[in-house]
Amino acid sequence: MIKNIFILNGPNLNMLGKREADIYGSSTLADIKDICEEQAKTHGITIDFKQSNSEGQMVDWIQDAKDNFDAIIINPAAYTHTSIAIHDALRTTNLPIIEVHLSNIYKREEFRHKSYVSPVANGVICGLGTSGYKMAISALAEQNN
Repeated sequence: MIKNIFILNGPNLNMLGKREADIYGSSTLADIKDICEEQAKTHGITIDFKQSNSEGQMVDWIQDAKDNFDAIIINPAAYTHTSIAIHDALRTTNLPIIEVHLSNIYKREEFRHKSYVSPVANGVICGLGTSGYKMAISALAEQNN
């Protein structure tokens, strides 16, 4: 049963609301956290919401998640396309994982079309802005039924 979800955000997402609104929208990371907390609350789920620009920090948090959470929602940002370390850490958790992206990575530069996270994720949501986080929470909550 999923009661506690770890939501992890990767590099530069702390700059949301200040950069490339045409790609990422105008919501800040704090706005997204509020949206996630509200959505989780409707399902009786708690969340831990974090962001790091450091790949190593993200790997450490993913490794710790195995013993402290029931599922992971991850927006690995640029590490989506480069991090075998994040792939490996996620694979070892044996937790349900949903990969989320605010933008549609397949409508962007060719190098963004490859995800090292997708092969270990149960699902991928991209291109739906902040709604993607809400959808991910709801999808995990439905696993409780």
